Amino acid sequence: MVDSVFVMPGTVAAPRTGTLRDLHNRYETVREALTLIDKAARELGLPDISTRLIEDAAGERPYSPEVHYLEIFAVSLATYHLLVAEGVEPVAIVGQSIGELWALAVAGHVSVGDAARLAVARSRALTRQAWPGTMLAVGVDGRRAESLAGLIGHPHLVLACENTPRQSVLSGPRQQIDEAERVAEALGWPSVRLDVPHPTHTPAVAQAARDLRASAPRVSYGGGRWRVSSPWLGRDIGDEDPVELVAGALTAQVRMLHTVRALHAAGADTFIECGEWPVVTRFVEASVPGVQAVVPLSEHDPVAAVRALVASRTDTAPPPVRTPAPLRVPVSPPPVAPAPPVPAPDVVAPPPVARTTPVVPAAPSVLTPPTPVTPASPVTVDPPQPAPAADRRYATVLAEIRALYGDYLGYPPELLGDDDALESDLGVESLKQVALLGRVADRYGLPDLRANTSLLTIGTLRRIAQAVVQAQAEATAR
Repeated sequence: MVDSVFVMPGTVAAPRTGTLRDLHNRYETVREALTLIDKAARELGLPDISTRLIEDAAGERPYSPEVHYLEIFAVSLATYHLLVAEGVEPVAIVGQSIGELWALAVAGHVSVGDAARLAVARSRALTRQAWPGTMLAVGVDGRRAESLAGLIGHPHLVLACENTPRQSVLSGPRQQIDEAERVAEALGWPSVRLDVPHPTHTPAVAQAARDLRASAPRVSYGGGRWRVSSPWLGRDIGDEDPVELVAGALTAQVRMLHTVRALHAAGADTFIECGEWPVVTRFVEASVPGVQAVVPLSEHDPVAAVRALVASRTDTAPPPVRTPAPLRVPVSPPPVAPAPPVPAPDVVAPPPVARTTPVVPAAPSVLTPPTPVTPASPVTVDPPQPAPAADRRYATVLAEIRALYGDYLGYPPELLGDDDALESDLGVESLKQVALLGRVADRYGLPDLRANTSLLTIGTLRRIAQAVVQAQAEATAR
């Protein structure tokens, strides 16, 4: 599959408990990689990273920015080993912000242990500087976002990331971001504040970059197996020093849009996200219409999904079947980790309401009613089509909820996708989600809906609408 690009996410939502259990059991390479990350974490005074990811561990998640980053690294690395073990080989690997470090590791340019140590050194340098800035995602192209920053006129307020033709990110001091948010609202541009642990991609964090260069452990750089394309360098990574690469990226602008389009123009037609959520692949789909974007860990059976993807590239095999993953609820809810919106730049729970179809966080596929079986159909029988009345009720509720959320968030309703994750895609912080779910519960007279915290953790408009229709049906049946 020489036309595939692996994409590594930056700072996204914390992985779910037990998310790597199956891959850990299946693949020796995954076990070895997680062992290396755990070893590096222990040497740095951090807890084992793999425990929560391979077990349904009870108890509160030990949270720190460093643990958060290494968990994302572990998931990216495990997904990479799944893909390679099943015969998927990339033409290039791309990382979003800190995800570029994961790309260097999986490509073989730096060791897993060195990448983990460098990620922690980066996090600690940013924490020491403690720059009180923030980031703002704006629903316009990079040129307009840059003009907005220029209008405010502060040297530390800059265009940080150009993710898609209609989504850019500003980084800057809080006061100037407040001003930019007000101007964007006056212009009718949708915007949302990003709640990230370390705002970056601005000259304001130059002190942290200098600190990192001085304090980070030296990292050996070897000949990698795969090409790594850098969205901030604007070219493939050559024989650069890894510490310098990570430090330089802290103050640099990230142009994911241009990197994705350049790779597509060179022949790449499949982009595979090495993470749980469709984050970077959302950038890809918005930048190159019609491209194939795949997120194996968001599928019900990631291994089967990858095998189907491989099989689809042969003349005799059927196309891959995308099946939504069932929700896995942690025994004890971990704290909500900060995550980017619309998707982000660099960046649990009582049992959910019962439903008849499994769901997946920020599911990339659209849940459409299955086609009814005709007498001439083959032996395989699709599930029965929902009753038209139920379909109409669901469509009505979904439209009402979209309008409610759009009005509250200040977004045109048509910009809110049915499967956009409220936290990782739209950047709706937890308190706002609680308030919005309360409004939904009040609107439909469903007080028990407030207790469905899975709708807060990995909520989408589709899931919330499904929960409302299901709860109303159950109430009617009683």
